[in-house]
Amino acid sequence: MEKTLNRIHPVSDPEATCFLQISWEKDLGTGFGILLSDGQSAWTGTVSEAEISREAADMEMNREKYVEELKKALVAVEESAGRYNFVIA
Repeated sequence: MEKTLNRIHPVSDPEATCFLQISWEKDLGTGFGILLSDGQSAWTGTVSEAEISREAADMEMNREKYVEELKKALVAVEESAGRYNFVIA
């Protein structure tokens, strides 16, 4: 299992620091687990392969391109600084 842990600063509260952990087996396209923590509380969830396909279709985006964008936004956060915004609602 692969995991990444990144520090993010939500646009909704730029002074806040959160930690985003993503874990997956083969690649993000087959689904992944997500853990978000603000240092006091933590929230977890999973995203299935079917949900990824459905979201790509809803956005009228090629599935492979959508998975690449997920990687950039969720796994390579430091490399993508300023390109993706995180809003925590």
